[in-house]
Amino acid sequence: MSGFSDQLLFLLLLVSVSLSPPVRCLGNGGNGGNGKERTLAMIKPDGVSGNYTEEIKRIIVEASFDIAKEMLTQLDKETASAFYDEHSSRSFFPDLVTYMTSGPVLVMILEKTNAVSDWRGLIGPTDAQKAKISHPHSIRALCGTDLQRNCVHGSDSRSSAEREIKFFFEDVVSGDIASQHDEL
Repeated sequence: MSGFSDQLLFLLLLVSVSLSPPVRCLGNGGNGGNGKERTLAMIKPDGVSGNYTEEIKRIIVEASFDIAKEMLTQLDKETASAFYDEHSSRSFFPDLVTYMTSGPVLVMILEKTNAVSDWRGLIGPTDAQKAKISHPHSIRALCGTDLQRNCVHGSDSRSSAEREIKFFFEDVVSGDIASQHDEL
């Protein structure tokens, strides 16, 4: 695609997200004392371009998560490489970075009691082909195609969730959600 086509596609995605029906979002409560845990969720380029964003957000809300903050963004090579740095020595790393920079991603902070484990359970196994068999109602079974193009990311632990949230949302500090929700 040409540069103009890419820009037009990104603009259309921004408009579609901004015109979406409202989703239950928190603006100022954070998790201060309410027992809720936070995790980072990301709809990857294949999920965004495949028009799964609203379906995934509906599933999130129906599973009693609150979407505390969200941001549609286009990762560049440097940002994708930094985010997935723990995999930099693995043979699949260059393909992963190429994939993650192939289109916009929707990054969200989800809140719920046991958010990390519940989100991991909702998205299913990393390999979407296996998810289609073992977890047919998972998000990855719904919209993923294989081990790499698996539609969504989820933090694998509380410490990873905290690090990943800080990576994308610098204005969020431990125990606090910024006072505004990014409506894109």
